[in-house]
Amino acid sequence: MKKIMGKQTVRFANPPTVLAAASIVGPKEGEGPLSEYFDQIAPDITFGTDSWEKAESQLVSDTIQLAVQKAKLRMDDIGFILAGDLLNQSSGSNYGIRACERPFFGLYGACSAIGEGMALGAMLLDGGFAQYVLANASSHYCGAEKTFRFPLELGTQRTPTASWTVTGDGAVVLAAQGNGPFVTAVTAGSIVDMGVTDASNMGAAMAPAAAAVITAHLRDRNLNADYFDAIVTGDLGQVGADLLMALLREEKIDIAKQYDDCGLLIYDREKQDVHAGGSGCGCAAVTFASYLLPQLQTKKINRLLFIPTGALHNVASIQQGETIPAIAHAIAIENRVPASDPPSSTKGAQS
Repeated sequence: MKKIMGKQTVRFANPPTVLAAASIVGPKEGEGPLSEYFDQIAPDITFGTDSWEKAESQLVSDTIQLAVQKAKLRMDDIGFILAGDLLNQSSGSNYGIRACERPFFGLYGACSAIGEGMALGAMLLDGGFAQYVLANASSHYCGAEKTFRFPLELGTQRTPTASWTVTGDGAVVLAAQGNGPFVTAVTAGSIVDMGVTDASNMGAAMAPAAAAVITAHLRDRNLNADYFDAIVTGDLGQVGADLLMALLREEKIDIAKQYDDCGLLIYDREKQDVHAGGSGCGCAAVTFASYLLPQLQTKKINRLLFIPTGALHNVASIQQGETIPAIAHAIAIENRVPASDPPSSTKGAQS
C-alpha cells in the first residue's frame, strides 16, 4: 500500500486507534457550553500552585495521568509522549512531564500542537515504533497573556478581534491496534504567512493556513468536502472562521453544512466575555478530548476532519515588526477504515 498521497498527505497502512482521551479545564471553561463533557473542572486557575506557569505544568501532569488511567494502561506502557504548549521553550510541558519517565518529544506548533502530536504519534504507531503514544497540549490564559500580550495587571483593553486563551489540557492516547475510531490519514501543513501583524487577531493570521491544508487534504485524497460528517478547526474564532469560509469558496469548496471551530464551541460568546472566541493550545485539545471524540465513539459522527491551527509568532518577532506565520494540520479520524481512497488528483476537490 502506498502511504504517501499527493503532495503532503500520509495514509496509514495500519490506522491507529484513538484509545482514550482526557480533559481538565479552568473555571471559565467550566461555565461554557461544553461543561458537562469535561473530565474535571478546576475550582480556580492556580491548580494548587503559586504561579501561572506552575499551574500549567500541574495541569499537564494531572491530565496525562488521567488519560493513561482512562485507557486502562500504566505509564510504562506509553512508548512516546509528544506534547507542546505556549510558554517559553514549552516549559509547561517539560515540567509537567518530567516525572513520567517516558521517552518525550517536545513540540512547538503553537495552538496546532495537539494536531502535530496526533499526526506524528500516528506515524510512529503505523511505523511499528510503539504500541501506545500519548499526544498532549495545554495552555493557560494568564501565562499566555503575560507571554504574548500584556500582563493582566495592566488592565489593557482587548480588541473585538481578540480571542480568549483556554485554560485547559487535553491528552489523547493512540494505540497501534484497536477497534477505532481510527486515524486514517494526515495532511501536514506548511507555513502560510499572509502578512498579518496584529497579535490580537489570530483568526486572520491562521485562517489561510487552515484553508490551505483543507484544500490539500481534499486534493491529495481526491475527496469532496461532504465526505466528512464534520470538519472542525482548532481556534480560529468568529473572525477566522468567517475568513476560512470565504477563502474556501474561492477554491469552490463549500464546508458550511459540516463546519465548526473549537474556539466557537468552547465558550458562549453571548454570555462570556471572550470577544472572537477561544484560542490556545488547550482549545482544540480539550474540545477534541471532551466533545468530538465521544461523538465519534457514539457514532453521532463517523468521519471527522480535525484541523488544529497555530500562529507561529513570539514576543521578539512582534517587537521586531515581523509578520505572523501560521500553520495547520489536518487529521482524518473515521469509525471505519476506507478500503481505499479514490485515485490521487492534483486538482482541488469541489463540493
